[in-house]
Amino acid sequence: MLENLFKTDGFNRLVRMRDGWMIYNINDQYIGASIQKYGEFSHGEMELFQQIVTKGSYIVEVGANIGSHTLGLSQQVGISGRVFAYEPQRIIFQNLCANMSINSRSNVYCFEQAVSDEKSLIVIPDIDYSQTANFGGISIDGFTSGRPVRVAVLDEELKDVSRIDLIKVDAEGMEFKALSGAKNVISRHKPFLYVENDRPERSQALIELIKSMEYRLYWHAPKLYNPNNYAGDKENIFGDICSLNMFCFHKSVNIHCGGLSEIIDSCFHPRKGRQA
Repeated sequence: MLENLFKTDGFNRLVRMRDGWMIYNINDQYIGASIQKYGEFSHGEMELFQQIVTKGSYIVEVGANIGSHTLGLSQQVGISGRVFAYEPQRIIFQNLCANMSINSRSNVYCFEQAVSDEKSLIVIPDIDYSQTANFGGISIDGFTSGRPVRVAVLDEELKDVSRIDLIKVDAEGMEFKALSGAKNVISRHKPFLYVENDRPERSQALIELIKSMEYRLYWHAPKLYNPNNYAGDKENIFGDICSLNMFCFHKSVNIHCGGLSEIIDSCFHPRKGRQA
């Protein structure tokens, strides 16, 4: 476990982690707990990104949370690159901005917005961040009481951006809408896509949407525990828990995905098998 360098009675802590300084919520069951104990979160995702992201890359991160991946991505793209990070939860967005600031990441642009297929306002439920919860796993779709937050459409937000190399989406069930609102950007730039797909009931439509854009899709399921973690901690508090995502690239791109399973059948989901 890493030493807390932020002496406060509140729920935030500060540690030096793999990619720099990180403020995190001690009550967060997954991201916060992982950063506190291991100095990283879901590092298997970063290992994949290291193979496709280069200096000067432009990255869009939908659902950036506190920036546990944003920080590493900003290092990978360098000062000539850009990371556009979207996070709709106000308290988590505060941490995201703080983490970019204390690490002097001037190539990161943070937006307190949700992302969907039409501009609107969405209601974020009231959340008590002083209580233990999985703050990164809270769906914000369908609430009627709480705080209104702007909803961005990537086709409009990024219409004047000269390049997009990777779009990473972890939007707790809103992945389909987020990508539907980015069809023009995806068609023009043909970026790599890295998309969470851990909800079997929404999987088929999401897979078919991405396939309709002439993309190939592969399952990527990195375990939360990395035995080679930054802190050198050998205790595994997550067991076999893994993230379930899809790594996608345009058919015109010639790359080899050794060890990953290609998604052929849109009706199949690893957690439910084939669905009628």
